[in-house]
Amino acid sequence: MRFDILTIFPQLLDSPLQEGIIRRAVAAGKISVNIHDIRDFALDKHAMTDDRPFGGGEGMVMKPEPIAGSLRVIEKKNPGGRVIFLSPQGRTYTQKAAERLAAHEHLILLCGRYEGVDERIRAHYVDEEISIGDYILTGGELAAMVVIDSITRLLPGVLGCGDSAENDTFSRGLLKNPQYTRPREFEGYTVPEVLLSGDHSAIAEWRLITSVQQTLEKRPELLTLAVFSKEELQILKKNKLLAAVEREQRG
Repeated sequence: MRFDILTIFPQLLDSPLQEGIIRRAVAAGKISVNIHDIRDFALDKHAMTDDRPFGGGEGMVMKPEPIAGSLRVIEKKNPGGRVIFLSPQGRTYTQKAAERLAAHEHLILLCGRYEGVDERIRAHYVDEEISIGDYILTGGELAAMVVIDSITRLLPGVLGCGDSAENDTFSRGLLKNPQYTRPREFEGYTVPEVLLSGDHSAIAEWRLITSVQQTLEKRPELLTLAVFSKEELQILKKNKLLAAVEREQRG
C-alpha cells in the first residue's frame, strides 16, 4: 500500500516513520510512505504557501497553486490515489473508516495548516475529508500519522498475530476485555483464576462478559454497533447482561 503525504513541515513526520510497526511494515515492503514538501511547488521565490483570506478575517489560508501542483505530480507518477484532507470539518475517523480505507492501494493525505486550504482545493481536488476528533491541532501531520498507523496495522502480515486487528477494541462495537500478564500476583493483586485454568471455553466466556461490562461502563453507545451470536446472547442472558445490552441497542 502506498501513502503520499503533502505537508509544509516534512520533518515533523520523520521520527514516527522510523519506529515500531510502521518502520517494520516499510522494511518488509508492506507499505511505502512518501513525504512531499508543498513548498517545493510554490510559484514565487519566497516559496509562499499561504496568504491572507479574501474578505478579511483572522489567520492565513493555504494557497491553491502549490497544493494542486504537488497533487498533479503524484497523479502523473502514481495515478488513481484517493485524496484525503485532514480537517476538523471532516467526518469523524473511526475503526470502520480505517477498515474501508485499508482496501485502497494508494492514499494521498493532505495536511492542512492555519485556517485551512483554499476552498477550490477542497471542492475540486479532495475525495474525502477526515477529522480525528472534535478538537483543533496546529496542523494535519499528526492526524495523517494516526490514519497511517491505524490502517497499516490492518494490512495482512503487518502484525505478528493474525487475530490482533480483528479482535481490537472498536472492531465489533465492544471495548476489549481486561488484559493480564506475568507476574501472577502484583502488590497483592492476582490474575483471575479462569485465565490460568487452561479451559478455553471458560476463558472465551469470561472475555466476552468482561468486554461487555467494560463497554457498558465506559462507552455504552458503542453497543449500537455490536452483533452477537446466539451462543453469546445466551451467555449474556445467563450473566444478567442481556437486558442492559438490549436497552443500549434500542437507544
